[in-house]
Amino acid sequence: MRIISGTAGRIAIKVPPAVTRPTTDFVRQAVFSILGPKVEDARVLDLYAGSGAIGLEALSRGAASCVFVDEHRQACAAIAENLTKTRLAGGRVVKSDVPAFLKRDTASYDLIFADPPYWKHHGDADHLRGLLENRLIAPRLASGGWFVAEVSAHHTPPAVEDLELADRRAYGGSAVLFHRPRA
Repeated sequence: MRIISGTAGRIAIKVPPAVTRPTTDFVRQAVFSILGPKVEDARVLDLYAGSGAIGLEALSRGAASCVFVDEHRQACAAIAENLTKTRLAGGRVVKSDVPAFLKRDTASYDLIFADPPYWKHHGDADHLRGLLENRLIAPRLASGGWFVAEVSAHHTPPAVEDLELADRRAYGGSAVLFHRPRA
């Protein structure tokens, strides 16, 4: 796993294998190609951050800041190590349950990324559905902001009042959902 482009492009990063399913280089490249100039100077929030690959890619491509949130100690340690190795400024790591963090956070973000554990079987927690139905994302989005979530290609997100699904792209077994605030 490596940073694809920007000031830290081609630098390999650490991935904590026991607690993450990292977004592939191909999917990250596609997401950042779609977002294009929206990344420059953006305030970014990387939820279920894992290795931090998405937020690190954003910082490498010119984002002003990134808050990385993950509840696993190993993931937070890997992100901190990756920030040091890449020498990217503006990163802050928060060890927290994602819904708890969103309930107490008051900042607004231009880009919010979420790569929660995939919902696979009946009875599994559907983390994305919880974030959307409990309206935890829209209050954190800045005007003109975007919420980008990676899910299983078979996942159907709920329709919610405060966000609209503007685009959905499938990449093998994964899909990327692009939400924006409703007008």
